[in-house]
Amino acid sequence: MPHLTQIKVRGYHLDIYQHVNNARYLEFLEEARWSYLEDGGDVEFFAKMRLAWVIVNININYRHAATNGQTLQIATQFSKVGGKSAVIHQVISVAGSDTVVADADITFVCLDQKTGKAVPIEGELQQRLAKHLTD
Repeated sequence: MPHLTQIKVRGYHLDIYQHVNNARYLEFLEEARWSYLEDGGDVEFFAKMRLAWVIVNININYRHAATNGQTLQIATQFSKVGGKSAVIHQVISVAGSDTVVADADITFVCLDQKTGKAVPIEGELQQRLAKHLTD
């Protein structure tokens, strides 16, 4: 089941055309991922393991303009855990409607904070990430 985060569109999110600027959607997606990690206790887990999530690819589709005053709902869930990377799928919609504003697949690796290198997703790390596939 996806994790849900709500964000209200404010005037400073808008561009000259009076809809949310495309770069802001990346910020909304990041806020929702942080909320997801905090609610699942993963922030503490990764801090203890001295690992950081590093985004290596974002594939985003802009589907509908969001405007001032709307509340957006962001659904966040893992879609894949591989041997070296994992993918989180996110959908931004207008809260209370079927209107999809944007959807994205975010690929990340886990970086060892001491060495600065990506680590294989195995053992305890693989188990921790894999549990998100069934949540």
